[in-house]
Amino acid sequence: MNHFMSSSLVSYARAKMAEIAASDLTRVLRPTARGDGLIVARGGKKLISFSCNDYLGLSRHPQVIAAAIAATQRYGAGAGASRYVTGDNPLYGEVEARLARIKGTANQNGGGAIVFGSGYLANLGIIPALLGDGDLIVGDELMHACMHGGSRLSRAKILLFRHNDVDHCAEILAQERAKHGHCLVMTEGVFSMDGDRAPVKRLADIARRHDAWLFTDDAHALGVIGDGKGSAHADGADGQVPLQMGTLSKAVGAYGGYLCADADTLELVRHRARSLIYSTGLPPAALGAADAALELIETDAELVAKPLAKARLFTDALNLPAAESAIVPVMLGEPKRALGAAQQLEEAGFMVVAIRPPTVPDGTSRLRVTFSAAHDDADVLRLAEAMKQLEIVTP
Repeated sequence: MNHFMSSSLVSYARAKMAEIAASDLTRVLRPTARGDGLIVARGGKKLISFSCNDYLGLSRHPQVIAAAIAATQRYGAGAGASRYVTGDNPLYGEVEARLARIKGTANQNGGGAIVFGSGYLANLGIIPALLGDGDLIVGDELMHACMHGGSRLSRAKILLFRHNDVDHCAEILAQERAKHGHCLVMTEGVFSMDGDRAPVKRLADIARRHDAWLFTDDAHALGVIGDGKGSAHADGADGQVPLQMGTLSKAVGAYGGYLCADADTLELVRHRARSLIYSTGLPPAALGAADAALELIETDAELVAKPLAKARLFTDALNLPAAESAIVPVMLGEPKRALGAAQQLEEAGFMVVAIRPPTVPDGTSRLRVTFSAAHDDADVLRLAEAMKQLEIVTP
């Protein structure tokens, strides 16, 4: 019986993988060693990476590394248990206080922040903690997979509005809001695959008009736009976004996720978010690193201005629409074309990863080019020239 079950499983897996391969959607884990700066070692070659979310280069910053080492030496390699058992390291308080200052919730009804094990875990926990049967979620159609995951776990009704279309969001709310108990309007502050920004202030106005709670995922906005404070500040919506979520693994250069909100909401989430209650706490090194990185984001205005400046240098060089964030998509259409372009750039000494469905919609495979404060302007311009020479982009 066991042999029959395993054979059918193997047959199923092989058949599904054959379908994936036929669509040029096979994913391969490629060992990649990140060194100093933005040089990576992959497949025996050294490449300049334009695919990393380390937007400020803080994962390699001496102060951040020293803080991670110091935290490990003092508290050990692991947390040992859930935050509710023995894993609530004293460093959590420092990290959460910094997040609350940066995101503007420190003075919001005694508000603050709460840190989760990752951004994905945050969204899997926060959304079901706030909504349930009979409630409504109105989300941008391009919101991240973890936002969809948390929404489904909540059992609320989920309706999607066209990407960044505030009028469509308003139409849905006008038709559906009164039929449901509570309501979230959800968007990414900076969209992870397109690099464009959400119209946060207009969404905040619409949400408030319909007694809905605006939820922004600022994973790719913190440390990059709005003087490093993220999408609400960048769009003039300070104090108008009751639920600001994000990660510590991108511009912060460490690991973890967070929610910034008022004190009462945070208390409810602490009591109901299963991904917080039942997950082991973060390693002390991640907390030490995050604390040091957030201090730099708070205090170094020149640093946080660099990723967007580098991205705009690239878009100007290729006559593309001006970058709105550190992410610039180069749209190529079909998966095979995107894979081919990524291979050409790798042969030219650059790592620029191809993004294909299901991460992005069918027909929109692309190169996702990301920029860091650590990039030299000369390397940015060399990448742009390589894309022109290879006819990946024809300005």
